[in-house]
Amino acid sequence: MGHAKKQLHLGVFLLNTGQHTGGWRHPETQADRLLDLAFYQDFARLSERGKFDTILILEQIAIGEQNGKVAEERSIPTPDTLTLLSIMASATEKIGLTATLSTTYNDPFYVAARFATLDHLSRGRAGWNMVTSQDPRLASQFSKEAHMDHALRYDRANEFVDVAMKLWDSLEEDALLADRSSGHYFNPAKVHDINHSGDYFAISGSSYVPHPLQGYPVLFQAGSSGSGLKFAAQKAEVVFTAQDNLLDAQAYYANLKGMLEQYGRRPDQLHILPGLAPILGSTEREAKEREEYFNELVLPEVAVRTLSGTIDVDLSAYPLDGPFPYWEIDAEANNSKKSRLQLLKDLGKREKLTVRQMSRHVISAGGHHTFAGTPEQLADLMEEWLDHGACDGFNIMPSHYLRGLEEFVDHVVPILQQRGRYRTEYTGSTLRDHLGLANPANRWSAIHTK
Repeated sequence: MGHAKKQLHLGVFLLNTGQHTGGWRHPETQADRLLDLAFYQDFARLSERGKFDTILILEQIAIGEQNGKVAEERSIPTPDTLTLLSIMASATEKIGLTATLSTTYNDPFYVAARFATLDHLSRGRAGWNMVTSQDPRLASQFSKEAHMDHALRYDRANEFVDVAMKLWDSLEEDALLADRSSGHYFNPAKVHDINHSGDYFAISGSSYVPHPLQGYPVLFQAGSSGSGLKFAAQKAEVVFTAQDNLLDAQAYYANLKGMLEQYGRRPDQLHILPGLAPILGSTEREAKEREEYFNELVLPEVAVRTLSGTIDVDLSAYPLDGPFPYWEIDAEANNSKKSRLQLLKDLGKREKLTVRQMSRHVISAGGHHTFAGTPEQLADLMEEWLDHGACDGFNIMPSHYLRGLEEFVDHVVPILQQRGRYRTEYTGSTLRDHLGLANPANRWSAIHTK
């Protein structure tokens, strides 16, 4: 027997009605169910049937999130992420439940308590996608003068997570006695004041929610700028990234894994999952026709507006079928999404795309790897990336719900299972189990006994 094949880790992305900007107009899409409790339960059960490691819910706290112009195509923002995951927890038993929650527009005390609550209610399935928020318009929604500088947002995020970790540890595992005979509910010796004083936060006291079952929820991160990578290397256990080709993905993978050692971490303590947006068909031609149909659902002017907002360049004066002006993109000067802009600039230059082609690329997956083909071809691509040091798995971004997810679960997952690349059953019951990550030790318990 040769040694076991490397196993894929898979997340599934929940954003509005699906990843494709035009997906909400597709006749198969359940666009009228975004505030329907049963829709989220159906989504969760379907994802669990596909044996995904986790569901990941994106947070969208500004309408459209398109730099000052509302993008009509995404008119319904995402409901509150942790509330949705609580509903999903009640409909499932094993699948991980990961919520995006901004470190820039929240308070660590409350965030730590909410994630500890989700971890208990789901019996150890919580994950936190720690983002610093891209959209500069958010500042005014939170009584702030301006969007915090890019590098400072990551400084704040790092300290924010430190505070959350201290709060999760502030009640030891056995702090809650609820001992009727003695009349003691808490063991005061096991409850600790965090007494934190830093550049951004000064907090004393302890959490009011017991220590999470997983120690900490699994920490996810998405962001590939210099500051984002450093934050990921220090804190993240799973990283979502946008990589649109194998070579760039390999370079990113080697770079980020190589940064871990300086923070005393091993490569296997961080999983890298690029986004993958599939449109499937029984033949390659059928898949390409379906992709074309999706693209036609987006009005060309909306597609170009979406692209303009994405790259911070007004493209209204450029001809649709003329060259995409990649030279106008200034990624370095951007305060919110440096890495995504560089990715799109390189793509436009390399492929010599037109404005129309580039706008279609952005509407189908916002810069993530898009794929149109058969389930077998998709499985081949996933194996190739996994075996050639480009990823540890993928974050699957279905074009539309629930159909696009159903197609992946019914047609791609079985192929990956047959090829010995993906679990046929969950072997553990927590998100850390699925990802092969250890529970962090509580800093106080270590002092007392172990």
